[in-house]
Amino acid sequence: MADSKKINKKNIANLLSDWCQEFSVLTPSRESGTAAMAEWDGNDVSFLNWYRNTVIPLRDSFLPFVEEMFAFYKDKDGYKIDLPSPKGQKQLIFGVRSCDARALTILDMAFNDGYEDTYYRDRRRNTVLVGLVCAKAYDSCFCTSLGSGPADTTGVDLMLTNIGEDFLVEAITDAGKELLITGSLSPVTEADQARAKASKETAFKKVIRNIDTADIDKKLLASFDDQDFWQKIAAKCISCGICTLLCPTCYCFDINDEMLKERGSRLRCLDSCSFSMYTRMSAENPRAEKWRRVRNKVCHKFEFYPMLFNIIACTGCGRCIRLCPVNWDITQVLSSVPAKT
Repeated sequence: MADSKKINKKNIANLLSDWCQEFSVLTPSRESGTAAMAEWDGNDVSFLNWYRNTVIPLRDSFLPFVEEMFAFYKDKDGYKIDLPSPKGQKQLIFGVRSCDARALTILDMAFNDGYEDTYYRDRRRNTVLVGLVCAKAYDSCFCTSLGSGPADTTGVDLMLTNIGEDFLVEAITDAGKELLITGSLSPVTEADQARAKASKETAFKKVIRNIDTADIDKKLLASFDDQDFWQKIAAKCISCGICTLLCPTCYCFDINDEMLKERGSRLRCLDSCSFSMYTRMSAENPRAEKWRRVRNKVCHKFEFYPMLFNIIACTGCGRCIRLCPVNWDITQVLSSVPAKT
């Protein structure tokens, strides 16, 4: 129990204040009108009462919807480039759900494989993640079907578990151990550990949606050319892109230059394979039909990504289900893939 402590829920603000001495602290917030991680105001911890998960995924803290890659301008000596200033103070993100932390480890594979994306990498290296075990999953969550769960510690440095009036605080990494050095925390007992174990088991059982992902990559490969199946699957989709733009593991982006007089910026903007303009080239659009785009969306996560990195690019967070305006359900899609050989 040397790497575990506990904290009374009434002292969470004190704990965050302690960490503010070293980090820029982000917590769940609804100030913008949409639940997202935002800089802590130094006082409010009301998120402990309402927070189940953010609408905007944790991915946004590392791969923003829009970011300036560099600025450029022209003077008498020619074109010049201004690179963004390196980040100074480290950041700590508090209240991270297991599905979102796990998603970052999946993104890491894409952004560090072959070409290393320095924008993403630097944010990752400059951040510590404090997880919070889900006490109540959404009915759209299916993380347990993907080898994870509400208490999965993959990707977090510290994990908090609700044990009644207190949170049990467990260090997962060396960075997490350093966070335990604060006067706001107190020692734990065997009874505290037992309550934490029971709390995690209860949380796991609250994930009621289940899917069978065994051999799903093989089933999708066998059904790839089944146009009738994909047209049926795509019929309800309206190509709004919500499922991909709010997915914690989707990372497709476009790059554009914007000019204002003699100064410009190169911007990276998240894109969606659901959009009809996605991948459009000067001569053609290789996925002009909606069913082809839907097929790509499903196969990328459950066939192509496993082929490249031996892991499914989905964490079962359920955002694509509960936020879809037409109730398109990926779990129903996967369950309906023909069992062909």
